[in-house]
Amino acid sequence: MKLKSSLNFWIIVGLAGGLISGIFINHYVTERPDTPVYFFSLLYGLADFMADFFSRLLNMIIVPLVASSIITGMTGIGSARGFGCLGIKTMAYYLTTSLLAICTGLLIVNLVQPGIGADLGLKMSLDAIPAAGGGTLKDLLLRMVPKNLIEAMAKGEILPIIFFSILFGFFITRLGDRKRHALENFFQGFFQVMMKMTRFILLVAPFGIFGFVSRTIGETGFDVLGKLALYMLSVFSSLVIHACITLPLILYFLARVNAFRHVQAMFQALVTAFSTASSSATLPVTIRCVEKNAGVSNRISSFVLPLGATINMDGTALYECVAAVFIAQAYGISLTVTQQFTVVITALLASIGAAGVPMAGLVMIFIILKAVGLPDEGVGLILAVDRILDMCRTAVNVWSDSCGAVVIAHSEREKTGENRDSDLFQEG
Repeated sequence: MKLKSSLNFWIIVGLAGGLISGIFINHYVTERPDTPVYFFSLLYGLADFMADFFSRLLNMIIVPLVASSIITGMTGIGSARGFGCLGIKTMAYYLTTSLLAICTGLLIVNLVQPGIGADLGLKMSLDAIPAAGGGTLKDLLLRMVPKNLIEAMAKGEILPIIFFSILFGFFITRLGDRKRHALENFFQGFFQVMMKMTRFILLVAPFGIFGFVSRTIGETGFDVLGKLALYMLSVFSSLVIHACITLPLILYFLARVNAFRHVQAMFQALVTAFSTASSSATLPVTIRCVEKNAGVSNRISSFVLPLGATINMDGTALYECVAAVFIAQAYGISLTVTQQFTVVITALLASIGAAGVPMAGLVMIFIILKAVGLPDEGVGLILAVDRILDMCRTAVNVWSDSCGAVVIAHSEREKTGENRDSDLFQEG
C-alpha cells in the first residue's frame, strides 16, 4: 500500500513538474527560438527523451501482456467450475455492459466532438499516419485473422493477436488434464511475469508523465489544458450516463434492485476503487460488500467478481473509445463507420486484456491507436488529465462488477438463506 501511495504521490509530482517546466520551455525555447536559454533547451531535450523512452517501454510490453492476459483469462473461464450456465450468464452480462459503455462513449464523443478545432500542437503530419483502420467491414474481419502470427506480432497488429489468443486459450481448455494444466501453469506464470514488468514500468510513469506533459505544454502553451476540458467533460459525462442510468436500469429490470440501496451497500468498495484506481486491489473489499451488504452468496461472488476484476472493464473500455476518437479529431481525421466499428471492437476486446492495476488503460490506449493507424504521440495529449479520469473509470468498473453479481444472483433465484433479509432483494 505504501508503494501505491508513493507512486500516486510521484505521479502528481511528475505532473506538476511537467506543467511548470512546460511553461518555462514554452516561454524561453518555443517563443524565443532565435535566442533560447540553454538550460531550458536542455530541459526540453530531456523531457522529449523521457516521453519517448516511456512510450517505448509501454509499446514493448503490449503484445506479450495482451496475449498472456487473454489466454490466461480464457483458460480461467474454461476451468472455472466447468463454465456452465453461470459462466455463460456472467460473460453475457460483461460483454453487454462493456458494449453499452463503449457505445455511450462513442455517441457522446461524436456529439460533442471535443477534438474538432483544438490546436494541440501535434508534430506528425497527416501524410505520415498509416491508414491502418480503413476499408470495409469485410476487410476488418479479414484483418482479424492473421496470415502469419509472428509477422502480426512484429508489426504490432493487435486485432489478429487478440483473435489468436482467444482461440488459443479456448482450445487449451479442450485438452486432457495433464497437458491442459501444464499450459495453464505456463501462461499463468508468463502473465504474472508480465504483470510484474508492467508494475516495474509504471514506476517510471512519473518521469514519463513529466516528459509528456512538459513537452506538450512547452510546444503548445499552457492553454492546452483548457482545450482538454471538453475532452474530460466528454469522458466524465459518458461515465456518469453509464453508471447512473444504464447500470441502474439493468439492476432494476433484471434484478428488481433499487440502485440507491445498492450504492449504499457498495459505498466502501466504490471509495476504495476511486482512491486506489485499481479494481484488483479493491477486489477483497468488493467481495465483502457484495456478500455482507448486498446479500449475494459466496458461490456467486467468488466466481463473478474475480472474473469481473479481470475482464469486465466498462469504464476503461469507454475511456479508450472516447480517447481514440478525440485524438483522431485532434489530428483532423474523420473516422469512417468501419474505423469507428474497429474502435468499438478493439476497445471491447482490449478491455478484456486490461490488467486491473492503476493506469492499465494507458497501456491499452496504445492498442486502440494502432488498430486505427494513429501515432503514439497522441497519448501525450491526454496524459495531463489521465489520473483523475483513471480514478473515475475504475469506480465505474467496480460498480459494474457489483451490479453483475446481483443480477447473476437474481437469475440464480438466490432469494433465500443469507439473501432473504437483504433490502436489495425487495420487489419494487
